[in-house]
Amino acid sequence: MRGKNQRKAQRARSLRGALTPAEAAFWSRVRNRQLGGFKFIRQEPIGLCYVDFVCREQRLIVELDGGQHAESIADRKRDADLVALGYRVIRIWNNDVIENIDGVLEMILSELQR
Repeated sequence: MRGKNQRKAQRARSLRGALTPAEAAFWSRVRNRQLGGFKFIRQEPIGLCYVDFVCREQRLIVELDGGQHAESIADRKRDADLVALGYRVIRIWNNDVIENIDGVLEMILSELQR
């Protein structure tokens, strides 16, 4: 089991080093408890997948998606699996992050405070 956990940690580290522009912009605004004092982790392994961002204390996952995710059956299944583990999942388009990050952060903060 130890080898599997090491592989997961290594994969997460690799993903953290390859952020998209939208992920980098989002991370720069939520890291170090900048958003309402809530702590976010990026590229976290949960269940069988790696999520873009998670606030563990509120069990809220934020996925930033490009056009390849439109109408994705795999994403719907993945979200259902994460919900079954007790998480809430929010999907946000990369363009929304780039064009209206303040609005995105306001919506996420509202969800965190629920």
